[in-house]
Amino acid sequence: MDLRNHIRTVPNFPKPGILFYDISTLLMHGPAWQETMVQLAAAVAPYRPDILAGIESRGFLVAAPLALHLGLGFIMVRKQGKLPGATLPFTYDLEYGTDTIEIQADAVQPGQRVVILDDLLATGGTMDAAVNLLRQSGAEVTSAACLIELAFLKGREKLDIPVTTLVSYSE
Repeated sequence: MDLRNHIRTVPNFPKPGILFYDISTLLMHGPAWQETMVQLAAAVAPYRPDILAGIESRGFLVAAPLALHLGLGFIMVRKQGKLPGATLPFTYDLEYGTDTIEIQADAVQPGQRVVILDDLLATGGTMDAAVNLLRQSGAEVTSAACLIELAFLKGREKLDIPVTTLVSYSE
């Protein structure tokens, strides 16, 4: 099944000149969403994760059902101030300014093997920050996986881990 047929493109969203890749149409199609989980499971399993991490917010939609499918736990990588209790932050540079992501302080045990998931790999900045945050928490980040890659933005070049994507767009 070609998952690309289930991803809608929306021109000029969220602002003029941007082509948005909308996974809601993939989520709405039961057989395509099941096939997505099968493909991601095949991609992630060789890295033998102990737990999956999803990046806010659409990464949650990918990581949580995959964790259930694989019989693993799931942790959230969220924007600062969104998680209860003690957290571990990581601040990273944006084109104009900085941003901070967090995990709960007890989310990962030292040495745990983690695979990070998100819906889309674009410039790689947030994924790289998540890798660094999880490493600082003591995790062994073995790989990352995304539904979509915007290959023309060269995000995977920022990452020092294997990255699997199911659909790649070159323009």
